[in-house]
Amino acid sequence: MTTDAQSLLPIARAVSTPTSPRAEARRSPEARLSRRYLSRLRFSDSAVIALAMGITFVLRVADNGAGARSTIAFEAAVCAVVGLCWYLMLGVIGCRDRRQLGVGAAEYKNLLTGSLIVFGALGIADLVIGAHLGRAYAAAFPIGVVGLALTRWGWRNWLVARGKERRYLRRALVVGSRDDVRYVMRQIQESGGPAYNVVGAAVAELGDPYLREGGSQVPVLSGYANVAAAAAAAEVDAVIVASQPHDDGEFVRNLGWSLEGCGADLVLASRLVDVAGPRVRFTPVQGLPLIHVDIPRFEGGKHVLKRFVDVVGAASALILLSPVFAAVAVLIKLDDRGPVFFRQTRVGKDGSLFRMVKFRSMVTDAEARLAALRAESDDGNGMLFKLKDDPRVTRVGRLLRKYSIDEFPQFWNILIGEMSLVGPRPPLPAEVAEYENPVHRRLYIKPGLTGLWQISGRSDLSWDQSVRLDLYYVENWSLAGDLMILWRTVRVLLSPVGAY
Repeated sequence: MTTDAQSLLPIARAVSTPTSPRAEARRSPEARLSRRYLSRLRFSDSAVIALAMGITFVLRVADNGAGARSTIAFEAAVCAVVGLCWYLMLGVIGCRDRRQLGVGAAEYKNLLTGSLIVFGALGIADLVIGAHLGRAYAAAFPIGVVGLALTRWGWRNWLVARGKERRYLRRALVVGSRDDVRYVMRQIQESGGPAYNVVGAAVAELGDPYLREGGSQVPVLSGYANVAAAAAAAEVDAVIVASQPHDDGEFVRNLGWSLEGCGADLVLASRLVDVAGPRVRFTPVQGLPLIHVDIPRFEGGKHVLKRFVDVVGAASALILLSPVFAAVAVLIKLDDRGPVFFRQTRVGKDGSLFRMVKFRSMVTDAEARLAALRAESDDGNGMLFKLKDDPRVTRVGRLLRKYSIDEFPQFWNILIGEMSLVGPRPPLPAEVAEYENPVHRRLYIKPGLTGLWQISGRSDLSWDQSVRLDLYYVENWSLAGDLMILWRTVRVLLSPVGAY
């Protein structure tokens, strides 16, 4: 018996038991979690849409007066048809597609796109037939979209909690060399999400029956020759190809054919470093699938829109948070009678210098004591010198730092164009002087009040981790991504991690 066949023997025995593989799949933890999650999505989608259309019905009846029963019945019928079309469109456009659930922004984009299609068609119909739908249907759109987004965010949090319990949505088999399979396993583990549970591997180099990465290990189920059989026997939902044989250019095509009928998706894992989805486009040329990676651009309409969002967001925050500003100023003054604000020179876009303003959270001679602390302590993090128990931080300052309230005055820097709501961490001139050449790319866009570093550990991050996140953001930022970072920042502020 070949080694390849031997590696499949335990699976073959499992398949030959009286319980069929399909029945096992229906009882698998991944299948149960997926069904629960989809059921909750369907329920919340229908409930939110019913609420939005119910409000629409009430407003329509109020606009038309008490009216005859036939008029009320007509309005109810129209609202019901629109609501049903809305619910079905969300399903058609992929808002409840298992492959997009729980990760990324695609789910929210599809939600908005599907809603725009329904209400765009409704608006066109209104113009054509002159139905005079009025403000009632105009109100249904924002109510429904906001409600759908909030409920999905709530369910996603529930799903993330399941991921922390090592419960997942999809079973996966990873194909490739042992190093490439480990890379994919590591990336999935580091994401901490509930998307994939790697239950097996198909590798080129058979030998060790297990493949280990970090604190986990997965069984090697087959070599390259029997991937489809292993996928069917293990009842996986996805086959992730991390690499393929160098001498078989048709491996992926043949694998796709062999997977037909087993219910598993074919997923190609790319090791393009720090390239996000918005920059990647697929273009077939005479049957040859080409992957286009857009070169980053640091000016143009997208950046004008980012600046508009910055101005509106910063101005709104300064107005709404003015009572907080006054209260914090009083607390700082009562604490040690020192100045309320702390200003420090930072490096902005293209190396320009600006004075970043913060609420003062340290003693007035904090800068003078920095050199002594560096010499006495090894608790700092290189250029990102941070101490978990910095003796220079005041009593009020510890509270301000924990919830990042000390950074609120930076909304002024954003308003006048020195910073952005989302961007790389604003560096000190001394840091920039030590930059190696690639790190200077952090200065291609304005520094941000928040960013990937803020939602990924803050001061707990190492220097290399902070640089990697900043460079990734500079290369791949999008307005939708900015909105998600802002939303996640609110969650981080309410449950602070790495703030000191």
